Amino acid sequence: MLRPGATICRSLLVTALLLACAAALIAATTAMAANSSPGSPRGPQESTRAREHFQNAEVIYDWVANKRGEKLRTFITHPKNAADKVPAIFIVGWLSCDSMEYSKGETDGFGALMLRLIDQSGYATVRMDKPGVGESTGNCAHADFKSELEGWQAAFDSLAKYDFIDLSRVFVLGLSNGGGFSPLVVGQHPVRGYIPTSSWGRTWYEHMLEHERRRLTTPASSAAEVNRQVKIFTEFYDLYLLQGMTPGEIVRKHPSWKSAWYDAPDGQYGRPAAFYQQLQALNLGEVWEKVNAPVLVIYGGDDTIMSRADARAISDTVNHVHPEQARYLQIEGMDHLLSVDGKFYDALVPKILEWIKEQLAK
Repeated sequence: MLRPGATICRSLLVTALLLACAAALIAATTAMAANSSPGSPRGPQESTRAREHFQNAEVIYDWVANKRGEKLRTFITHPKNAADKVPAIFIVGWLSCDSMEYSKGETDGFGALMLRLIDQSGYATVRMDKPGVGESTGNCAHADFKSELEGWQAAFDSLAKYDFIDLSRVFVLGLSNGGGFSPLVVGQHPVRGYIPTSSWGRTWYEHMLEHERRRLTTPASSAAEVNRQVKIFTEFYDLYLLQGMTPGEIVRKHPSWKSAWYDAPDGQYGRPAAFYQQLQALNLGEVWEKVNAPVLVIYGGDDTIMSRADARAISDTVNHVHPEQARYLQIEGMDHLLSVDGKFYDALVPKILEWIKEQLAK
């Protein structure tokens, strides 16, 4: 026989084991809920994360994957009380490693545009966080353009599983860098229109040379010094974008250019060198020539990131092949982030929705 004290110890041990098993079961259940079937509301482990809230729309948190197996967070909004299938706006994001989820509200113009379209349009919307951004797995600082594009394509393919989206009435809104390559996102799926905004339609080499001239031209700079620097960048970007060298390799080969380079040795603007080399490899003229859908090009007259020539290239290319199919809308005083005098351009959302309704009526 066990002594009374040993019996008590054994009882306590059994109780502890049962409690441990129960805790493990709860943890496993929580993990399963967090990785539940695509399209389900957020799981318990996500409940403490700050999220967006809309008066007229509900948010579905979902996942897609690129070919590298990275899980990419998608955000799908569904108009509340919508009884029938609704049109959708698929939003292709910018270059930088920033989330497309705006839990703190309208912190910049791109966020203001998206949040207002979600709440005011009556349409579904779809967004994605690129590798390594927000809850998406991967490393954005190391992710090249190819892996990012695969994610956008997977996200667009996923539209078919949401029974409230009318696949015959999908529009693509591309912001900044995303507007330039947005036709590559849709694959063979038909769309009703494209809205490249603050975007580009030439080669990345041309874009960067023009951007460097604007960056170097200040009230204090001399024309002679600007030209000298642009000559350096003409050769620098040839080696970088066309011949596949990293900025660090270029500076080591040309030490006198060290003072001209202002970014990382292995990349630029937080992305790897390969990202921009793959952008340069794109033929956006060919991409937009193949577009057989209406296009609304939006450009701000005070945009210091993308030039007017960058934006006009898209509408000019489309209209050359399909006359009058593209509309160019330039808003004077508006900057790259869609603000005028430091405030989001309020009339932009009504202008976009008016154009979309015009296309849906055809």
